[in-house]
Amino acid sequence: MEYLQAIILGLVQGITEFLPISSTAHLIIFRDVLGWEEVTCAANAVKCVPHPGWSKAAIDGIQLGSVGAVFVYLWKDIVQVVKGSWQAFQAKDWRREEWKLLVGIAIGTLPALLVGLAVKMSKIPLESSLGIGVMSIIMALLLGGAEQVGKRERDFHKLKIMDGVLVGAAQALAILPGVSRSGSTITASLFLGLKRETAARFSFLLGLPTLTLVTLIQTKDVLANKAMIMPMIVGIIATFVFSYLSMAWLMKFLKNQSTWVFVWYRLAFGLAILGALVFGNGKLPNLGAL
Repeated sequence: MEYLQAIILGLVQGITEFLPISSTAHLIIFRDVLGWEEVTCAANAVKCVPHPGWSKAAIDGIQLGSVGAVFVYLWKDIVQVVKGSWQAFQAKDWRREEWKLLVGIAIGTLPALLVGLAVKMSKIPLESSLGIGVMSIIMALLLGGAEQVGKRERDFHKLKIMDGVLVGAAQALAILPGVSRSGSTITASLFLGLKRETAARFSFLLGLPTLTLVTLIQTKDVLANKAMIMPMIVGIIATFVFSYLSMAWLMKFLKNQSTWVFVWYRLAFGLAILGALVFGNGKLPNLGAL
């Protein structure tokens, strides 16, 4: 059963990771509604059957497939940035586009890593259905605002170091499930005047270091649970396939289309969660119990 769950969760993760709709929120809600969460029992528990299940760490671990998909899809961009930055460093040409982009990505990565480290050390619980619903609505409104006021004049070759700083600060908000790493970075990029396709590509590149480091840390944590290693591998493979397809589709879509479809989806997603909580007395329905 865990292998089927892994494929389904990999599909959900792969499709939602790079769309501005929050993959973590969808995975948590999907897992909880279907009753696939990790269950542990107290020593004096009655009628409780422990099973490994999909903990937050295991869910984050299958994002390794998304990391691999980014490297494959953006390999030419990554090589160009690294090679160009090295040449700029050797020539001390600090105005070179690749150097400015690399510095912007490096600086933009710091806020997310620092916030993530602080949250991990403080052990603040973030798996809140209410929080996911509220943040989904807030981010929908912000994305809609970015669509309205963003000038969409600058392409990939006109990125500045300050773009990395500001978009990186927005990325730090993605520690909250429901915000979305791609959603926060694409929204910030649109506010800064980037074209939609450029905003998405920059979002992928900027998020790569953070996504890689966080995923490796979470994967290390879940490897202690040997029962979940093979399902994790299956989930990672499924995630890779659907992540690549999702990125390719989004880049093609944003060439000629706006992000309004994601705005309306996020509003509906958030309102649906809040409605389920209200009518479910503060709890989401558990279809896995049916």
